Amino acid sequence: MIEKKIDTSEPINNIIATRWSGVSYDAERPVNQAQLLAIMEAARWAPSCFGDQPWRYIVCNKADNAEAWQKLYDCLAEGNQPWCINAPVLIAACHDTQFSMNDDPNPWGAYDTGAASVSMCIQAADLGLMSHQMAGFSADLIREKFEVPARFTPVAAIAIGYQTTEDGIPEAFKGRELSPRKRNPLSENFFMGAWAKDA
Repeated sequence: MIEKKIDTSEPINNIIATRWSGVSYDAERPVNQAQLLAIMEAARWAPSCFGDQPWRYIVCNKADNAEAWQKLYDCLAEGNQPWCINAPVLIAACHDTQFSMNDDPNPWGAYDTGAASVSMCIQAADLGLMSHQMAGFSADLIREKFEVPARFTPVAAIAIGYQTTEDGIPEAFKGRELSPRKRNPLSENFFMGAWAKDA
């Protein structure tokens, strides 16, 4: 797996430090059921408002349900399809817009589903897999193709699989895959005790 070393301003967990969203998957290496179950279990234990667990995931593994995988692939934006073609697993993340306990609106459903999705991605990294969350997809197509009930909103698509070797990266993706990871300095996004006046 290609490692992208980062210089953190403080020491952090190694899995968090080394996880990144690549686009070059190994089409010949499937993700097995035990790995998928571990990834789903990690999401299951994510925090949520009132413990409501508003996330719903449509997991499409090409190895055992190529038809479902193709349906989700067809929902992706054109810009994501060229690299997702080799991802053995595609997942649609949806959130419940209402609380299950009383059907009141749940304004935090998308936030909580994001937390569960990060748990998925960290667990995938711990298993030696690469994950990539996407906003480039058609929510309407996901609703239509998978008969998603109206109260649930598709919020992301996630690709999971093994990263290809460095010499296996398609030429079109080499610049993107091999470029260094960058983040803003802490002071740009984190304010201690008050909103930064120049932010």
